[in-house]
Amino acid sequence: MSKTNPRLAARVGRQERVRKKVRGVASRPRLCVFRSASHIYAQLIDDVAGRTLAAFSTLNPSIKEELKGLNKTEKARRIGKAIGAAILALGLKDIIFDRNGFLYHGRVKALSEGAREAGLNF
Repeated sequence: MSKTNPRLAARVGRQERVRKKVRGVASRPRLCVFRSASHIYAQLIDDVAGRTLAAFSTLNPSIKEELKGLNKTEKARRIGKAIGAAILALGLKDIIFDRNGFLYHGRVKALSEGAREAGLNF
């Protein structure tokens, strides 16, 4: 992948290793997380149908005003709660969490805890 950035290459390696085993189905879709330097994104994916069922990020207009003045970890927790509520509205409770090669620490952990607080099981 990238010879100049070993952190990116390590993340992509972890992502590929996990993606071999983790597949989202209609009854238990995959909650995929992407973390950039300033934002966090979460999507609920049905891999069999190849569809995104729900998506939230810190850039969503519906939640952007609510996130002003919060730190990045608290924003991630709120995004987790928001996507958790959207998933529950779809009638799903059990999901598969895909951290997308990122370490389960900081913002990724806060997003997953927020989704659990909303009532999701994974």
